[in-house]
Amino acid sequence: MTATKGLEGIVAATTSVSSIVDGVLTYRGYDIDDLAENATFEEVIYLLWYGKLPSQAELTGLRTELNASAAVPDPVIDIMRHFPERAHSMSVLRTAVSSLALYDPEADDMSKEANLRKAVRLQAQIPTLIAAYARIREGKSPISPKEGASIAENFLYMLNGTEPKPVEAKALDKALVLHADHELNASTFAGRVTVATLSDIYSGVTSAIGALKGPLHGGANEAVMNMLEEIGSAENIDTYVRSKLDRREKLMGFGHRVYKSGDPRAKHLQRMSYELGKLNGNLKWYEMSVKIEGLVTGLKGLKPNVDFYSASVYTTLGIPRDLFTPIFAISRCSGWTAHILEQYENNRIIRPRAEYVGQSDQKYIPVDFR
Repeated sequence: MTATKGLEGIVAATTSVSSIVDGVLTYRGYDIDDLAENATFEEVIYLLWYGKLPSQAELTGLRTELNASAAVPDPVIDIMRHFPERAHSMSVLRTAVSSLALYDPEADDMSKEANLRKAVRLQAQIPTLIAAYARIREGKSPISPKEGASIAENFLYMLNGTEPKPVEAKALDKALVLHADHELNASTFAGRVTVATLSDIYSGVTSAIGALKGPLHGGANEAVMNMLEEIGSAENIDTYVRSKLDRREKLMGFGHRVYKSGDPRAKHLQRMSYELGKLNGNLKWYEMSVKIEGLVTGLKGLKPNVDFYSASVYTTLGIPRDLFTPIFAISRCSGWTAHILEQYENNRIIRPRAEYVGQSDQKYIPVDFR
């Protein structure tokens, strides 16, 4: 046996949830471009869970279920009130999601029907948790979910206390569609490994959140915004980028292990970044991003990934930077739970081997002679 670093190129599972073939991302066989232009996030959730796009009645039913499940148990909100003010937002989310299981009477019911109901609750309650904590740490009271609103509309409403503009809700909804699933990425794999032991769905999603927290996965869009602010203005871009490349330092938001000809999701967020910037009369971050993209692509042939333009989209929406990755979790929860449900359907514990590279033929020596 020979180890492959990072399991690169290793096929570890079969799935019908999503695929990446020749640089094309699909959910259940639907091209991401088609879905990004036409589908709502709720339609994508249904597609990922049930394997087909919903009828109007099925979509209405799912939206009703999500709305009815969006309120978080009061004890979980109380727990968050005692978290340190400067706690990492993903650590807060990881702990809060784990605690949801304590108040779900179906937490350990492993039937397919119960797991689907829990998937609905997780998908509905994660946005509520994030918005509630964002307000709690500012000394404000959490806002209850609004009946009849989409996930994107509700999140922005619960976060800010005001109705979002249609273009703002559309921008967030499109971002949620684009981030919903991505084959066997690190967080999805972590979730599937956890539930392959027949642990519960809350444990699986908690594991996935832990993996998403890392800057090499979900934290990249926050790092992109840090980079944009570090550069400061368009006139500093050339010097900054060239010096980074000369020092062989990573430029956040560029390149992808899977996509060699560019991330198909990036162009959709680029357009939303422009539309939001134009709406708000501030195209600074969009124009800087476009200039950086042109320079990096010209010098190194690297193209932006989904994180690059999502940073300016979220910033223009007025979302605090440390909530970028939790928003990623709102979206990816749909994919995590779809993969978890699939794992349960045809389960085998995931237990790879390791290539041993340590010492051999060691002999025990009594402690007095060491």
